[in-house]
Amino acid sequence: MDTELNQPSRRDLFAGFFSIGVSGFGGVLPQAHSMLVQRRRWLSEADFAEQLGLCQVLPGPNIVNMAVSVGARFHGPSGALIAVAGLLLAPMAIVLLLASLYGRYRQLPLVEHVMHGLAAAAAGLLLAMALRLLSRMERRAWSAVVVAATFAAIAVWQLPLLWVLLASMPLALLLAWLTRKGAER
Repeated sequence: MDTELNQPSRRDLFAGFFSIGVSGFGGVLPQAHSMLVQRRRWLSEADFAEQLGLCQVLPGPNIVNMAVSVGARFHGPSGALIAVAGLLLAPMAIVLLLASLYGRYRQLPLVEHVMHGLAAAAAGLLLAMALRLLSRMERRAWSAVVVAATFAAIAVWQLPLLWVLLASMPLALLLAWLTRKGAER
């Protein structure tokens, strides 16, 4: 480790990751970088890049992996637990508070309207992402047939999602493989 870097105490680990958890839900890696490298100087730029690379190949959210990695680096297993607790405490409290408020006031017309608006916004964001991805994909007639059949099986005939996916996925993979193999000839 760089000699100019600071060694955080367990209390510092909790407070630092708590500040990241309070700052937002998801997408907080820039705040983590700022806190870990620039403000608190626990990691160098190279250390952060190395830790982030490790965190990205591990399963789970990158920021949680970062909390585990940084906490363990300085204080072993207890440091990992303290850093994760600091990171997750505020978001968990906020979600539980919102769930409690929703449970108490969900029958109010205003709350129902807000939830319908949020559902519409989420559906719109999902549709926008799907259209963006669709615009970048190769178009094949067979893929449109597989998508239409999958949609019909789930939405129209209301077949179980798991069984539909277990049938359509291998079919789509086989057709893609045959198409690619045919293009190579």
